[in-house]
Amino acid sequence: MMKTKKDLKEDYKQKKFAIGVFQIRNIVNNKILVESSMDLVAIWNRHQFQLKNNLHPNAALQKDWNELGGENFVYEIISEIKQDETKMIDYRKDVKQLEKMFIEELQPFGDKGYNKLA
Repeated sequence: MMKTKKDLKEDYKQKKFAIGVFQIRNIVNNKILVESSMDLVAIWNRHQFQLKNNLHPNAALQKDWNELGGENFVYEIISEIKQDETKMIDYRKDVKQLEKMFIEELQPFGDKGYNKLA
């Protein structure tokens, strides 16, 4: 039996995405971009798409990507939030807090990274 559009939408809503903090690391100079996402798979696809098409909002990262090539960058998940299926939790606040914590710890600014000082 074929699933209806409504069934597919419901399946998608029920799907659990990996939520957490990641970094994109330049393996030539070890500079990193630290961010968080509600979908750790999709966010890497988006960053790669933007970088490959010269559309990335982070000019310094884009410049290094263009000069060094994508093969010199790695995507690494720093921390993943364990989700509790029994509770309806909006993880957005948690993941932003976690991102802030890692940015404070790693200080990915200037020579060390691509993040902008707030």
